[in-house]
Amino acid sequence: MLFKRKNPYYNPAKAHHTPYGFSNLEPTVIKQLEVWRWSWERHRQHLPKPPQHGYELFARNWYQTPDFTLSGNRLWWISHATLLLRLQNCMIITDPVFSQRVSPVTFAGPKRRTQPAASIAQLPPIDVIVLSHNHYDHLDKTSIRQLAARFPAITAVVPLGLKNILQKLGINNIVELDWWEQVSIKNIQFHAVPAHHWSQRGIIDRNHSLWCGWIMQTTQGSSTYFSGDTGFSEIMFRQIAEHFAPIDMAAIQIGAYAPRWFMHNQHIDPQQAVTIFKMLQCRQAIGIHWGAFELADESLDEPPQLLATACAQQQLAPGRFESIKMGASRIIPA
Repeated sequence: MLFKRKNPYYNPAKAHHTPYGFSNLEPTVIKQLEVWRWSWERHRQHLPKPPQHGYELFARNWYQTPDFTLSGNRLWWISHATLLLRLQNCMIITDPVFSQRVSPVTFAGPKRRTQPAASIAQLPPIDVIVLSHNHYDHLDKTSIRQLAARFPAITAVVPLGLKNILQKLGINNIVELDWWEQVSIKNIQFHAVPAHHWSQRGIIDRNHSLWCGWIMQTTQGSSTYFSGDTGFSEIMFRQIAEHFAPIDMAAIQIGAYAPRWFMHNQHIDPQQAVTIFKMLQCRQAIGIHWGAFELADESLDEPPQLLATACAQQQLAPGRFESIKMGASRIIPA
């Protein structure tokens, strides 16, 4: 049991708990040989390729200045998995990442290809940070510190195992939740729901903390789904649908999916995203987790193209599941 730390949250009655961490409902193992194979093939094939018309034009075409004065329940896409949500009078930010790299160090690792639609200094007052898991492109220490400094009363809602790291970053109000648990903050119900993924920030901490998606419900009955990172699991999404469908607004991952032989256990592709949209009976959705960082082998401009194709193939009406510009917003249906 060398290097294994006992899980302080362990509950043997819960299938996703293990004595030393957490697992998926349908357990998967990422083998080191597969990681090496992917890295070698990526290097040999010079992947990912740049966007068709280059990085600069791509960044210009997929950006607009956000208008935070717009009223009503609303979603703004800031960048990657960072969303700003207004639900009733509660302002929520998901997986805030504003740094130039998503890496343990500032001089190496995936670098930002497009800038966030707004800086932390430009954000309106934030009430709640929602985190899906601890990977560097979702939990960014610098961004959390800056948010804690600007909004001292902010509350963080996180999956099990992330409280200690956030306390060290200056967050005083933290709620940890297991799958299927919930908390009410400013009259919004935050429900932690399963995701098919994993966690790790160091060499020996794999799956020590939990990962999840989120359902946020208003007192008016509106529901918003934030997928975080997830692979596809029919069992899991049917369970979420049984509890929460229909969903009024969803932000579903559509990027970091190639090659499928390696990524399928951890990230969905656009075709699966549309399948999830239909399983959850979503009224409307946007695609997230693309366009900012080159985390997999597809080009930055491929996910919206494949999403449009998948929507047409699965006969979704135009505009129901969209790729929007960073900085753009959508009304959350009541």
